[in-house]
Amino acid sequence: MAALGSEAQLADAAAAGGAEKPRYVRRIFSEIAPRYDLLNHLLSANIDRAWRRKAIRELGWERHPDGIYLDLCAGTLDVAAELSRRPGFAGTVVGADFAEPMLRAGDGKAPRSAVAPVAADALQLPLADGVVRGAVVAFGIRNVSDLDAGLAETYRVLAPGARFVILEFSKPHPPLVRALYHAYFHHVLPVIGGLLSGQATAYRYLPRSVANFPAGPELARRMESAGFRQVRWYELTLGIAAVHVGERV
Repeated sequence: MAALGSEAQLADAAAAGGAEKPRYVRRIFSEIAPRYDLLNHLLSANIDRAWRRKAIRELGWERHPDGIYLDLCAGTLDVAAELSRRPGFAGTVVGADFAEPMLRAGDGKAPRSAVAPVAADALQLPLADGVVRGAVVAFGIRNVSDLDAGLAETYRVLAPGARFVILEFSKPHPPLVRALYHAYFHHVLPVIGGLLSGQATAYRYLPRSVANFPAGPELARRMESAGFRQVRWYELTLGIAAVHVGERV
């Protein structure tokens, strides 16, 4: 019990942005990698698939269908694989994640000629300045240990006019929806997620990390501070998630 309590404290500290966050995030996502896809689709009732498709539509890849694109904090490569399957897409998607077991769990979702998995930290991307025609991150930006540095690093690798699309969990506004969301996210999800993943605190970290992440207008402001222009955002499914879009000048 003491070990479980200590692990819970570590999860809370990481969710709040403590110094242990990078090591904790890499470890828990490496541990839950084998069940990650199953739990994502199960716990979201498959809504996460539609959310990812909306984010990809915002990318504007049709302007440069043969370009290099970045799936940041790529996890099991769902976004990279979905983008690579779009009719007319002829480019390459670099799927970057610092938890290598997550990338391995997504192996086979798309041909290596279209998707290139790379074990890399979002704060130190192995890409030259201005080579990426668009970047998208789905449910991963809140796991980056330094949000502002992560936004700046993504800005660095983007070509002028390229878009950065962020899909992330949000906080619903309607009181009833917020109450139901809070009950599910903070009480039901951690129990189911812990039982099915075998990682007792990974799904404790999830709702707490969302609670500590900047809300819609604040994230937009942080994107603008990193240099992005024409920043806009909108909510999905009654505010459970949100999409932010910005362009490099």
